[in-house]
Amino acid sequence: MSLKQKVNIYRRKIMRGLTGGIGKGSLENINKKEPIKIERVLINRPNQRLGNTLLITPLVQEIVKNFPNAKIDIFVKGKVAPIVFENYPQVDQIIELPKKPFKELVDYIKVWFKIKRKKYDLVINVDKQSSSGRLSTSFAKSKYKLFGDEFIADTTQENQLHQAQYPVYQFRKFLELFDGKVRNEPITSQNIQLSEQEIENGKKLLNDITKDSSKKTLAFFTFATGAKCYSEDWWTDFYNLFYPKYAQEYNLIEILPVENISMLTHKLPEFYSKDVREIAAVMYNCEVVVAADSGMMHLSCAAPVKTLGLFKSQDFLGRYKPYGEGNSVVLINDENKDILIKELDQLL
Repeated sequence: MSLKQKVNIYRRKIMRGLTGGIGKGSLENINKKEPIKIERVLINRPNQRLGNTLLITPLVQEIVKNFPNAKIDIFVKGKVAPIVFENYPQVDQIIELPKKPFKELVDYIKVWFKIKRKKYDLVINVDKQSSSGRLSTSFAKSKYKLFGDEFIADTTQENQLHQAQYPVYQFRKFLELFDGKVRNEPITSQNIQLSEQEIENGKKLLNDITKDSSKKTLAFFTFATGAKCYSEDWWTDFYNLFYPKYAQEYNLIEILPVENISMLTHKLPEFYSKDVREIAAVMYNCEVVVAADSGMMHLSCAAPVKTLGLFKSQDFLGRYKPYGEGNSVVLINDENKDILIKELDQLL
């Protein structure tokens, strides 16, 4: 672990200790006899990662389902959120927190004042463990606030553990305070809401790569950051299993990361793009995407297309595994990779 990583871990521990008590008991004064009126919502997820942004999409869809005329602002870091929510007309403003506050101090301060000036009916903090999320929820003006820990969660239940579902569970419990209605219907999947034109363009791009539109396509995204990344040797062993089994019946391609790194060492035809929506459109036209634990794994789920996620650790599997009907996950390190073939066969 690098010195920078150690410093970041220590910084997060300090901030969580300082902000952990913010917002507790924020719903105690609700008048449950008063009809609920939600016209403007702020969702707080001050994080720049693609996967974490995509995991907000089920919550946005849930808010729209219950309050179709509501305007939704989203507080994030970085530049990926406008891309993800491009085809969500209910998303009004993306409020972007600079990724490097000390280098962009003036812009950083302006963002916080922008939040303070606006008035909301409901503010939702997506990640209860996020210190900046709790601070921004506390800072915003709103009649109702959900910090993420108002309702006791049973973490043995997936809908109260997975990061795509837990905020929706909290939102539903909040609505239950007003109408007494228990909402047990399945929580919708992640969705980047590709347009028909984007899907058609993705199909053309895929056909240009495979040169054979008569076959379905299996795509592999092999890269991940840090300890989540499998080695080139690991992927070579897996390649020696899946290639002879599937190469005749399916097109096989590798989708490359922005770093342009191939853990398969360029053994397959490749697709490279820096356009997130274009990548999602190519994924949509595949039969299955096999992906290491990464933002691209979540993008595959949001395309949506059947996704097989590969995890090296149990630590965050329950919270971040591929979410959505038809997806699967395998916890694997150096074990016999035949289990991956069996899981792929089930998806196919």
